[in-house]
Parts: sequence; C-alpha cells; structure tokens
Amino acid sequence: MSRKLELIVLAILLIFVAQFIYISSTTNAEYGGADDKPEGVIEEITGGTYKPIAEPIWEPPSGEIESLLFALQAAIGAGVIGYFFGYYRAKKNYENKLGYKGKSKPEGDRHSL
Repeated sequence: MSRKLELIVLAILLIFVAQFIYISSTTNAEYGGADDKPEGVIEEITGGTYKPIAEPIWEPPSGEIESLLFALQAAIGAGVIGYFFGYYRAKKNYENKLGYKGKSKPEGDRHSL
C-alpha cells in the first residue's frame, strides 16, 4: 500500500471514530436490535389480541448466548461465501493461465439427434 493511500484510509477511519464518539457521548441512545419492536406495534394496532403463530423450540438462557450464536451463524455463512468466491476466482485464474475454458468436445465427436 502506498503511503498516500495509508494516510487517506487513516483519515477516514479517524473521522468515523470521532463521529461515533461524539454521537455516543451526546445522545442517550441504547444499542439494541429491532426483533421485539414489531410485536409491540402489532399489539398496539390490534388492541392486545396478538398471539404468535409459532413458539421457538429452544430459547437461549441469556442475551449474550443469543448474540454468540448469531455471530457464529454469521461467521459460518461468511466462511461458506468466502470459500466459493475464492474457489471461483482461483478457477478463473487457472483457466486464464492455462488457456482452458472447461470441457468441450472436439468437432468430430458431436452427435446430432
């Protein structure tokens, strides 16, 4: 990486960190998900007659474990996606390097029905 690019990336990073610190110190916001909010809105609209269609099979004992499982799920998904991106990129590089474009039959071997 060139020195100029490193300085630009560092400047952008510092701007985002400064914004985060400023906003988090001047507001009284909670960092949380939005999973429970739709249920409250539906209960408000229906007048409290909302009943969930399905119940979870297993509910984690704490929010930390739930966050851990979510992060683990995201990491596994990112690994699978990264594997396939890497596989197809390497395949493309080898095809370009060797001049090979997949399996194709020679002209004489093609049969028409």
